[in-house]
Amino acid sequence: MPEVFLNELNRFLKSENGKISVVVMPDFFLDRILCLNWNTKTLSEKLENVAQRKGGSIDGLKQAELRGGNAINTASALIELGANVTPIVCTDTVGLQLIRLYLKSSSVDLSHVKIFDKPSLTTAMELKTEKGKANVMLRDIGSLSSFGPEDLDSNDFQAIENADYVCVFNWAGTRRFGTKLAGTVFRHVKTKGKGKTYYDTADPTPNKEKIPELVKNVLQSRYVDILSVNENEAICYASQLDNRVKKLERSLSLEELAKESAKILASHLPARVDLHTTTFSATFSKKNEIAVPAFNVPVLRATGAGDAWNAGNILGDAYGLSDGGRLTLANAVAAYYISNPNGVHPTRKQLIKFCEKLKRKTAL
Repeated sequence: MPEVFLNELNRFLKSENGKISVVVMPDFFLDRILCLNWNTKTLSEKLENVAQRKGGSIDGLKQAELRGGNAINTASALIELGANVTPIVCTDTVGLQLIRLYLKSSSVDLSHVKIFDKPSLTTAMELKTEKGKANVMLRDIGSLSSFGPEDLDSNDFQAIENADYVCVFNWAGTRRFGTKLAGTVFRHVKTKGKGKTYYDTADPTPNKEKIPELVKNVLQSRYVDILSVNENEAICYASQLDNRVKKLERSLSLEELAKESAKILASHLPARVDLHTTTFSATFSKKNEIAVPAFNVPVLRATGAGDAWNAGNILGDAYGLSDGGRLTLANAVAAYYISNPNGVHPTRKQLIKFCEKLKRKTAL
């Protein structure tokens, strides 16, 4: 990690800054995490063994129930870092009580939470692969699948107009109206609001037949300021815009292909493209690009790492850090989260101590 960026990050975290306001949309999931110390072959064999004996138990699995959903996870991290957050998300009455439990802070406004019949639930299996941990998410999307701009009222649009950042996540989860929702919200920000727009679609493949429409109507529009992608998302969207991606797949590693794909996206889209991977993060625009290595920490979880990264990225952008400083902040927030035994997001003070500890380790 370049020391100049660590020094910039340290100065920023110790400084006094006014609070930014962020709207996050549209998902809250109750997540059950299964921490499986197995690869897919071992899991398959164990499931087959239980099924063959007409059912039974597999004991000794570490499990946890956590707040989930890209919007609420990002909200949690932003709140800890000192931002004011307004979630415009959908859930049921029990889900609202859980959000109140998870986001205990005077910095969150829960008056815009939408109450519907069916909550969103995920069982995430964290598995071993040759390249580290991978999470397979089994989802019941619930009412999120039909959430759209018609579910927003005048108070919601007022909050959107007043926010410094408006963030929309989980396009595939908003199965029916995801493209329309993002387009409507981002257009409103740009025509009547004051803030920046931030888009992280999450994995689009569950709604793959609508990806071309998303690319044309939202990603290629001038309403998206920042597009946040991981490796698979970068490759997916770039392949919609440039035939070279398919050819590059034969010769490049996943991360090299992701980097080239992000470059292609930046050359085709008005938005700045921010890429986060397990080993580095990078930012691309038509005029500039920079990559920063990830922190080397024990990976205790994979689920939610991107949400933590997004929170740091938004904060760094809001306070004008250099591209390298912003990416270092995002990497640090994600590293703290994935290496924390309790899966909590860091405060600024905790992040200062965390970075100082890592810096000492690197110096040894």
